[in-house]
Amino acid sequence: MSKLTFDQLVNLQLLLSIEGIGPIKVKNLLLKLKKFDNIVNSDYRTLSSVDGIGPNLAKRIVKARQSKIEIENSFNDKLNKLHKLNAKIVTIWDSDYPQILKKIYDPPLLLYFKGNFEESDKYSIAIVGTRNPTNYGKIQAENFASSLVEQKVTVVSGLARGIDSAAHNGALKNNGRTIAVLGNGLDIVYPPENRKLRDEIAEKGILISENEIGTKPDAQNFPRRNRIISGLSLGTLVIESGVSGGAMQTAEFALDQNREVFAIPGNIGLPQSEGTNLLIQKGEAKLVLNVEDIFSELELKLKPVIGVQPVKPPADLNMFEAKIFEVINNEPKHIDTISQMSKLSSSDSLVHLLSLEFRGLIKQLPGKMFIRF
Repeated sequence: MSKLTFDQLVNLQLLLSIEGIGPIKVKNLLLKLKKFDNIVNSDYRTLSSVDGIGPNLAKRIVKARQSKIEIENSFNDKLNKLHKLNAKIVTIWDSDYPQILKKIYDPPLLLYFKGNFEESDKYSIAIVGTRNPTNYGKIQAENFASSLVEQKVTVVSGLARGIDSAAHNGALKNNGRTIAVLGNGLDIVYPPENRKLRDEIAEKGILISENEIGTKPDAQNFPRRNRIISGLSLGTLVIESGVSGGAMQTAEFALDQNREVFAIPGNIGLPQSEGTNLLIQKGEAKLVLNVEDIFSELELKLKPVIGVQPVKPPADLNMFEAKIFEVINNEPKHIDTISQMSKLSSSDSLVHLLSLEFRGLIKQLPGKMFIRF
């Protein structure tokens, strides 16, 4: 259970039940009035003076007080249902709320979840795509998910038909962790054929929803769900999507959240490839052929779980170029350090460094510092 008291949670529910009030406006209210109780009991003039509230929302808050007992009874009923589901509530003010999700523009203030968060979940990659994939797409989703969890990276997706389901299955088949973000309440099984998969995720990973108990999988819930998928992840991999699919929304959220986007190229002419190919063409997604491409892009962020992935030098390097290439990584090194580590003179090192730079394998920085591309 959240560290917020029952009354605080009820007041939060009351505010979120008001049309036009979401996470940003609740934060503005708290910034000015400090406590939920102060917000709910403030007068019209005080409320309307808060940034982003204004007269109309102030009226709605004052009027909503009349519904507090009704909301309290309803919330108590929801807590009982959550208990029966062995599910819990976590709020953005709790220490076990995912830290990576707190960093997005509009993180959900309250999450319902079944399962347990782990420290390693902050090293997560989302895999999303169409509900109507090709066999190739499903195979790639399973393979990428399996390879990611092999390196202790958690796979995040939306439990939808198609690519999402394949990604979750790929993670579980390799005994890895996976997180499913739902567009409905935790008590609703959707899609119905994923009941077994859903139960396995709850047992070995986490089911998460910002939607309260009883919320049906209505279309308007899924765009907001998608911002949580990308928000929980260091990067989002899109495997097959139309140009207007939900996966493209998730990719857009990821870009807005300053997270990486990856895409697997697809056959020209296939509807399932139009979105991924467009992301690559516009330079919004990095083209990836295997998980090593993802690890290479996110090496520093994933380093605590995957370690340093060895990069083999190109086969056509001479002996001295290969020596230098092996001592250079993603941390800038001075030429004197490179010379010492490669056991070559500074002048010889410089000659071979310039050769490697010509080939686009390393980059020279100011101050005779060098870094690998």
